Amino acid sequence: MPLYMDIHEIPGGVSAEDVAKAHAEDVKIEDKYGVHYHKYWVNEKAGKIFCLCHAPNAEAAVQVHREAHGLVADKVIEIQPELAEGFLGGVEVNEMGAALVPGASNERDPGIRTVLFTDIVDSIALTQTLGDEAAMALLDLHNTVVRNALTNLGGREVKHTGDGIMASFASAAGAVKCASRVQRELAEHEKNRDRSLKVRIGAAAGEPVEDHNDLFGCTVQLAARLCAYAAPEQILVSNAIAELCLGKGFSFQDVGEVALRGFSRPVRAHAVAWTS
Repeated sequence: MPLYMDIHEIPGGVSAEDVAKAHAEDVKIEDKYGVHYHKYWVNEKAGKIFCLCHAPNAEAAVQVHREAHGLVADKVIEIQPELAEGFLGGVEVNEMGAALVPGASNERDPGIRTVLFTDIVDSIALTQTLGDEAAMALLDLHNTVVRNALTNLGGREVKHTGDGIMASFASAAGAVKCASRVQRELAEHEKNRDRSLKVRIGAAAGEPVEDHNDLFGCTVQLAARLCAYAAPEQILVSNAIAELCLGKGFSFQDVGEVALRGFSRPVRAHAVAWTS
């Protein structure tokens, strides 16, 4: 059965209690339409609600909301299950069905995620210069360092891209810590004494669904473009991440507005000072 996420936008904000009541009404009648609402994310201040459900079709999911409480979603999109798992994870829910922040004690998850990309610089040239075996050893080093950092700092690997890794974090600060640790460990690693292996990293933060009818569509594209724009051994992050990390002890250099492929307007970016 297809998996859907519906998106509600409530001007002026919404209370978690009202959303919990509405979800309870959904549960009462969902079987009538062959729908199962699994969980929801709520950002009270922004008035955003994201509901995840299995349904025979989008209209069946809409009909449950319409009959249960009348709060019909502004948008319903079908998503691939592995994408939902990769970005949002198998998060726990409270007794009202609200998703909780991973690793937190009963703190409601607003659904904001930070998406991070790593990319090995000149990976093809690396193979030609060092040979297949040595280049593969450096790729393995990259994979090990990145995956260990993800495990230790709350990141989830979404996929391996061939020349890097794509991951998501519930915490923007966790993503910045992870990126910094990766750069430091690669720079200091004994197997990388001559710094043959250099990595660029890009990250962006956003809500599950933005403007492109895709789970984390704009956020993923922005993170990937920032990664591609970054210099070797640089970490570039979006303005949203710099704002979310205010007061967290990080040092950012504002690099101004940069022109990124696929974006009609320049995007403000910040470089993370990871060596200090």
